[in-house]
Amino acid sequence: MLVTGASGYVGGRLVPRLLDAGHDVSVIVRDAHRLDDVPWKDSVRVVIGDLADADAVAEAVRGQDVVYYLVHSMSHSRNFHELERHIAQTVASASAEAGVSRIVYLGGLHPEGTLSQHLASRKEVGDILLASPVPTIVLQAGVIIGSGSASFEMIRHLTEVLPYMPAPKWVRNFIQPIAIRDVLHYLIHAAEVDPSVNRAFDIGGPDVYRYGQLMNGYALEAGLSQRPIAALPVLTPWLASQWVNLVTPIPRALAVPIIESLLHDAVMKNHDIDQVIAPPAEGLTGYRRAVRLALGKMREGQVET
Repeated sequence: MLVTGASGYVGGRLVPRLLDAGHDVSVIVRDAHRLDDVPWKDSVRVVIGDLADADAVAEAVRGQDVVYYLVHSMSHSRNFHELERHIAQTVASASAEAGVSRIVYLGGLHPEGTLSQHLASRKEVGDILLASPVPTIVLQAGVIIGSGSASFEMIRHLTEVLPYMPAPKWVRNFIQPIAIRDVLHYLIHAAEVDPSVNRAFDIGGPDVYRYGQLMNGYALEAGLSQRPIAALPVLTPWLASQWVNLVTPIPRALAVPIIESLLHDAVMKNHDIDQVIAPPAEGLTGYRRAVRLALGKMREGQVET
């Protein structure tokens, strides 16, 4: 199995679980030093190269059965969507040529209709992979809750820093968060789905909240008082990203795509995923429990990625 984005938040957690399951794992990274601190570095095949480089991608997918596509651009450059398109086409073409049997892509949960630039680009990547000769599963997730995730850190710091929260109007939008453990469950089992399945699936946890309720749910789990929240229509996504960058450690490069993804309701349109991948045996993780688990890991100094 080839994992792209192995130095990132989700990929860095997926790799050791694939190894524990007995799979042979390859990763492709632009800089080998990105893996210096991971305990599994010597247990995987490492290909040094850029996903935009057809030769490097061809080497990475050689001999692989499954390719995990866990990368997306956080760039603000006007042509970031062109780079995303090129990488998706390169990976799809190389995977087909190498005889890969399955591509698994983690995309973004989104409504129908007009999307933000980043969400539209992520959807286009999924469409490119689905149109390839390689059977593809696109898992569309919204806010991912886990210790160290950018979305969780944004919720955590906004709630802890501001006793009163002047917030953009998207705090009123509905969000269906998902725990990182459940994302990993779907990713791992997607590799086992019948090759006749080639489509996108929404994934999410059992709870749907307004974004403001996510912040106050965090406050309750962290032992803080609930925060009064005032939605201000004058805060544009650009201004909101400046504000998030100011009061949290989330850099603008991450804040912009996260905020853009919150401009729409992000709720599962259906539960078709249950027909091909059963939920975890213990059930999906509720939001408050996901926050509790994340806080516990942080307090124990066990933030995995």
